[in-house]
Amino acid sequence: MRLTRTPLAVVIALSLAAGTALGSTTHGSPLAHTSAAGRLVGIGDENSLMFANPAYQRLGVKIARYFTAYDVASGSDPTALAYLQAWLTAAQAAGVQPLIAFYHNNATPKKMPSVSTYTTDMKDFVAMFPQVKVLTPWNEENRGNVRARNDNYDSPTPKQSAQYYLALKKVCPQCTIVGLDVLDSTSPAATIAYINQFKRDVTKKHMPQIWGLHNYSETNRFEDSGTRAMLADVPGQVWLTETGGLAEFKPSFKFNLKRQEKATKYMFSLADSNSRIRRLYIYSWYGAAGKNGGFDAGLANAAGKPRAAYCVVFEHLRGKKSCPYKPVKN
Repeated sequence: MRLTRTPLAVVIALSLAAGTALGSTTHGSPLAHTSAAGRLVGIGDENSLMFANPAYQRLGVKIARYFTAYDVASGSDPTALAYLQAWLTAAQAAGVQPLIAFYHNNATPKKMPSVSTYTTDMKDFVAMFPQVKVLTPWNEENRGNVRARNDNYDSPTPKQSAQYYLALKKVCPQCTIVGLDVLDSTSPAATIAYINQFKRDVTKKHMPQIWGLHNYSETNRFEDSGTRAMLADVPGQVWLTETGGLAEFKPSFKFNLKRQEKATKYMFSLADSNSRIRRLYIYSWYGAAGKNGGFDAGLANAAGKPRAAYCVVFEHLRGKKSCPYKPVKN
């Protein structure tokens, strides 16, 4: 994933304009089933300006996802906290239910927090943001097993992931918690091995009923074996907490919006293949600025102008056969 952020002054101005107190909640609001298959579909993007974009608003989605440091509520990184607050304010003003996923912090990216430290930080988060009721204990927990090039952070072991899940469940028993959030790879066996060890560590008594999967690899290679393997391996619901067609991710995927459009169509076909896939969070809204060889899965370009992949999403969610925007070529 790629983190796109707008200058903080602009973000704060947007939040103030929204005029929505962070103490309010949208958790109790009815959520529209925005997919023909009856599943909820939303967007994952860490840029709060997304919510004010007219093209985004026309999708009518009511869920969104954001990842942040596990200790964000401690105030150790005031900038990260300000971005989260601004994003939540904008999401609430838009009537969107947030899913917050936790991750390593920037100060100690190769050090996993102890269970005690993690529990304290989760208590701080729940106290600071009582309106947030949908959480993921850790983002891409098996990243260490399917490590990407140039990763400069570490990942929890299956045992640590089980401990974090149980800690968060105890801290917020009323929350909806994605028990384990994993990244797929070209070798599904590594992902399944991690899941199975997590299941042994968490025990049957506390077995999650919601599991998260980032199936970029299969969505963009037009495969399904890894997604099917996970569905066969876990009970309950599977949420595609990050997925989408890649505009660019070198060296495997050179910049190609036509391929991204095709992969976005396949993303929905893959999700529709099993009724246990109950949510789908498309990552991301904003694309990369220029052809820099980085991660780019934006439904819109860096300026927020819709690409062809956006039209696929619009037509699927709104039941239309035509797109209200002419897709950009960048």
